Amino acid sequence: MNKFCVDRNLYMLKGALAKRGYDWWWHNFTGYNEKTNEEKAFYVEYFIINPERSPNKVMFGQVDKKSKPCYFMMNVGTWGKNAKQIHEFYPTSTFKTDNTKLNVTVGPCGLSETRIYGKCEATQEQANRKEFMCDSGKMEWDLKIDKKISYHVGYGAGKFFRKLNAFEMFWHAQGIKAEYDGYVVLDGEKYIVNKDTSFGYADKNWGGDFTSPWLWISSNNLFSITNNKQLTNSAFELGGGRPKVFKIPLNRKLLGCFYYEGEEYEFNFSRFWLRSKIKFSFEETATQCKWFINAKNKKCKLKLELLCEKNEMLLINYEAPNGKKLHNNLHNGGNGKGKIFLYDKKGNLIDEIVMKNTGCEYGEYDK
Repeated sequence: MNKFCVDRNLYMLKGALAKRGYDWWWHNFTGYNEKTNEEKAFYVEYFIINPERSPNKVMFGQVDKKSKPCYFMMNVGTWGKNAKQIHEFYPTSTFKTDNTKLNVTVGPCGLSETRIYGKCEATQEQANRKEFMCDSGKMEWDLKIDKKISYHVGYGAGKFFRKLNAFEMFWHAQGIKAEYDGYVVLDGEKYIVNKDTSFGYADKNWGGDFTSPWLWISSNNLFSITNNKQLTNSAFELGGGRPKVFKIPLNRKLLGCFYYEGEEYEFNFSRFWLRSKIKFSFEETATQCKWFINAKNKKCKLKLELLCEKNEMLLINYEAPNGKKLHNNLHNGGNGKGKIFLYDKKGNLIDEIVMKNTGCEYGEYDK
């Protein structure tokens, strides 16, 4: 595992963020039905919000206008056929963490740099309650993780800016290419996850609020059409929207990288010396979500086109630390398909690449 900047994976809700902040660790990967070999994409998220507001009692933010949430939420689910998200809640006093390494436990669930495990269940009665924000179902998982490629967004998530809570939403991606090995049991069906075909991903977010728009694209299942081969040491990662720095909004900013067979092409507005520029757009039709990216820096140009079928996606649910739920159309999927066109700075094609098993997300606050 790449250990550079691994301190950014630690628990962050201290000081002001302990009463108005969230922290989550996100994982997604692909498994195969033990009986039918059907491919299925899964995600597992460990999420905590406002831990010092009412540590001994689960509090929801949508009960009334004054309520603020306080809970540890296991958020797990699947994309594709019968896509669903399952939530289970715990008082924040029941979770444990470590100040020097990633080691989080709550109930039967646990998380470290090299393993995730646990159980999560929501009954139909719970799913019918607005504040649970989920579907009914049951999922169990136990997986080893080997994080092969990381992306570090730069000084913006460093200790100095973390201490100042400079950004409303921080991001760190320790595993833009991560290999998962183990199993998932979803509603009684067992799926085997193999490191060579898991196409896994691991990151974390934390802060005092979310961003709008909110965009995320990630894939490490990449095949070179130009060279007719699988790219085994590559990963694409892009995220952002409209970040706020010291509560001042910046105009539609994305950052990320294309790690291409050992060479990193980065697009990051905070690293001015890269001379990065990114333009993006999103289209929603009756049946599909589509993303379009045009990016360049001093070394290269990149064009990306991606689509995901809406009937394979979720409208993933979060409430903010202030108790409001403004993201009600946050499209979230794990089966995106598309192409990347990579050019040198003069515009000569380096590679045309097919991307599959792509994590993808887009949403804007309700008007």
